[in-house]
Amino acid sequence: MPTIRPLIALAAIALPLAACTTTNNYNYADENRSDAVMTGGEKSLSRSGKAKNVILFIGDGMGISTITAARIYEGQKRGESGEENTLSFESFPNVALVKTYNTNAQVPDSAGTATAMHSGTKTRIGVLGIGPEATRGSCEDALAHPLPLLGEEVKQRGLALGIVSTARLTHATPASVYARSADRNWEASVPEAEAQHGCKDIATQLVEAEWDVALGGGSAVFFGGGMGGRRSDVQADLPGEWAARSGGTVVRDASGLANAPVDAPVLGLFSPSHMTYVAERGAGSSEPTLTGMTAQALERLERDPDGFYLMVESGRIDHAHHAGKAGYALEETVEFARAIQYAIENTDPAETLILVTADHSHVFTIAGYPRRGNDILGLVVPPQGDISNTEEPMPASDGRPYTTLGYANGPGAIAGMEERPVPETGLEAQQQATVPLGSETHAGEDVALYANGPGADRARGVIEQNVIYDIIRRALGWD
Repeated sequence: MPTIRPLIALAAIALPLAACTTTNNYNYADENRSDAVMTGGEKSLSRSGKAKNVILFIGDGMGISTITAARIYEGQKRGESGEENTLSFESFPNVALVKTYNTNAQVPDSAGTATAMHSGTKTRIGVLGIGPEATRGSCEDALAHPLPLLGEEVKQRGLALGIVSTARLTHATPASVYARSADRNWEASVPEAEAQHGCKDIATQLVEAEWDVALGGGSAVFFGGGMGGRRSDVQADLPGEWAARSGGTVVRDASGLANAPVDAPVLGLFSPSHMTYVAERGAGSSEPTLTGMTAQALERLERDPDGFYLMVESGRIDHAHHAGKAGYALEETVEFARAIQYAIENTDPAETLILVTADHSHVFTIAGYPRRGNDILGLVVPPQGDISNTEEPMPASDGRPYTTLGYANGPGAIAGMEERPVPETGLEAQQQATVPLGSETHAGEDVALYANGPGADRARGVIEQNVIYDIIRRALGWD
């Protein structure tokens, strides 16, 4: 299947096309043109310019319904009604809608979507850094159809490179920065029948790649069984080998990260698998927060006079949704917004392009006519002054109350039950769902892209997901 390359034909007006060497996707903004952008009801000029630095924030699974619910949740945590609240990145003046499908899937996964953003080419579900012509699971196909990787080009052009995630560093989204793999699940090993053709597992690719900062979870995939890990070589110690070769520092907790030299590469592995949910962390947690990791990454990357590229992923928004735990997802999103706020306050908007987006959405809904300020994690109570004139939760047709937040499918399904139970509420609740599945699924609607800084005005309209790669490269002056 060929690369997705939408072409827009306009009969009356010829718009400039923004294409890089790997895509023919359109972009609405021309590098030499100023455009009026509406901000706060007034016009301001937003000019495409050259960025020294680019930060791409990816909220894994952060669909628009998640953003809305998190906006309300954050405000309610401060004692407000919540609806009028604004998350840090929602003040960015440039916004686009992003089409997320994979070349062989209406509803995508994180490997195909993250590859689109970091290679400029849409591809199949479940693969990393390889073209859509390659069959998933085929090493020979992967080797025959490599895609360019933004992380590689960043280092080749002399910039610093940072990767931050609350998921395993070998998970799909962070791996898309540096890895090519016929299967996103080849994190610690490649099946023997495929490995004989020369493919390497994703953890090996990380320690062999060039980068300056890599912070996240997933230590088990870097060590052998004798070292408490998952690798078949029982004495494998990939971080140790990396440190010996690179002169970098391996850290395992927040204190170690804070004390690591800032003038040398650092690899932070803060948990055996994904990092702990914000909602489950105790006051004495040794894991750094996403904001803390973002701060440490910026402190180190900003030392490079040539600039940097930093990808920051809030990976556990997605995992919480899969579990049907909306409260956990919203806590992760609020922390994600806090990390973005730190970046806004600690970078120069004249030289740093900040992009905030999601790889895909989830089948997550906000519904039921709750009153203004109703507990976003609670039961639906009707608006004040309504004809019902009640302070009691609204009953459904089965006589039981229902929550504002819910899922179209997932582990909280009510289908097949003789009687629907009264739903759980609060931070720990698993929201009710319609279709019974062991894990809630992704959704296929467009996600948002928010942009601020040089080149931000190219984020407009409805775009293919791989155009994000074009926006980044053009902002850095590479096209």
